[in-house]
Amino acid sequence: MLAISYSGTTIGVDAFLIKVEVDAVNGIPYFSIVGLPDASVRESKERIISAVRNSKYNLKSQRITVNLAPADLKKEGALFDLPMTIGIMASAGEIEQNMLANYLIAGELSLSGEVRQVKGALPLAILAKNQGFKGIILPAKNKKEISILTGIEVVGVNNLAEAVNFLNGQEVLDLTEEIKEPDIKTRVDDADLKDIKGQVFAKRALEVAVSGGHNILMVGPPGSGKTMLARRISTIMPEMSLDEAIETTKVHSVAGILPRNIALLRQRPFRSPHHTVSDVALVGGGSVPKPGEVSKAHNGVLFLDELPEFGRNALEVLRQPLEDGFVTIARAKQTLDLPAQIMLVAAMNPCPCGYHSTLVKPCHCTPMQISRYKGKISGPLLDRIDIHVQVQQVAYEELIDKQESEPSADVRARVVQTRAIQNKRFQSDKINNLMNSQELKKYCALDAQSNKILKQAVDKFNLSARSYTRILKVSRTIADMEFSENIASHHILEAIQYRFMGDS
Repeated sequence: MLAISYSGTTIGVDAFLIKVEVDAVNGIPYFSIVGLPDASVRESKERIISAVRNSKYNLKSQRITVNLAPADLKKEGALFDLPMTIGIMASAGEIEQNMLANYLIAGELSLSGEVRQVKGALPLAILAKNQGFKGIILPAKNKKEISILTGIEVVGVNNLAEAVNFLNGQEVLDLTEEIKEPDIKTRVDDADLKDIKGQVFAKRALEVAVSGGHNILMVGPPGSGKTMLARRISTIMPEMSLDEAIETTKVHSVAGILPRNIALLRQRPFRSPHHTVSDVALVGGGSVPKPGEVSKAHNGVLFLDELPEFGRNALEVLRQPLEDGFVTIARAKQTLDLPAQIMLVAAMNPCPCGYHSTLVKPCHCTPMQISRYKGKISGPLLDRIDIHVQVQQVAYEELIDKQESEPSADVRARVVQTRAIQNKRFQSDKINNLMNSQELKKYCALDAQSNKILKQAVDKFNLSARSYTRILKVSRTIADMEFSENIASHHILEAIQYRFMGDS
């Protein structure tokens, strides 16, 4: 007897519909799964047999064939356990088949019949809604994650028996409450900019960077506060909009890093991978492409501490996402775009020992060592970092100063104001760092004096076309911070200064 249930698989950050066809006929007992399953899917037959038996159901001795269609799409993960089991039991007459067409089903089974949490529940629920399903049946532990969606029933089951009873109409489970726009304005920060003494210029550079979404590189000796500053960037960033929050939550759901009992990520992500990270772990990939650190930082911050210590290949693969805002993963059968709209924050020492051109300690590095150290970061990558700032050692007098520094809340309020100007200008959530060439011409026109200053900088330092446009974008942000409609000469001068402040 043939039975059909529906499930889905995630590729990248999107889910695709999978039709689970089960054919059970009398004959020599046999269980086969076809349709390009990976090892975890093939192993599911052992889990299914034990789960059904331990849930007090009986499987007839039959020849069972399960087809996961479309057959040319690779299936990965244990989330097919539940839909395959439901299909098998429907084929055996244990479940009414008329309900199967109404629900998309996903869940991993334990040997006892418990339904375990799965990755990618949010994209699966979005798929179910877009495909016109009445609802989705999934593990109860994933219910909270789906609660941000409206217009679809979410049935959370703890075990196989609950799923069978629901589909047979014997037990009505509580459906997840549909909620309207979630509260995404709650922010609890342990860190604050007021914790950092001194560093007035570095804090100003951070505010400029966050206001326009510009990438920033901090250069300074060990212990000068580069990492402390970086870890407080998220405290001055604006709250995510609902669309941004859903988009970011979706990425984290697929990656399996969404915290338990969290329906929606409220704070912008801050990712800080170790310098030993591989290029695939950084930008994503694999035989079945999954998000990397760049995508996990989508709509937030990617912090690379000790930048020259990262592998050259890992750093070079950042070039495309920094330019385009997404990562393109090309495979023989398909090409995927993973979201990667990030603010890159990097930190490094001026030399291997860390004290070149500082008054802290004498530097013992040779010119060749310094050149080799800085040469680990390619020119094209540096060209994509808008702001370079020197972070100096904090003087003792500043450390013992009892006067409290400006808190993050005050800086964030100014950043929100500046971004509101940009949103009004572009009539969207777009910020200055994302301006295209037409918008650059329209909103970054320079007067004669400003144009003269910028021309001198381009000629003197042999700046690339990319550096020229990034200076204009930073200038536009600085002008917005002063509520200035036009870019003035001092805005250009400050933006030019940021291109070379970190060089020594």
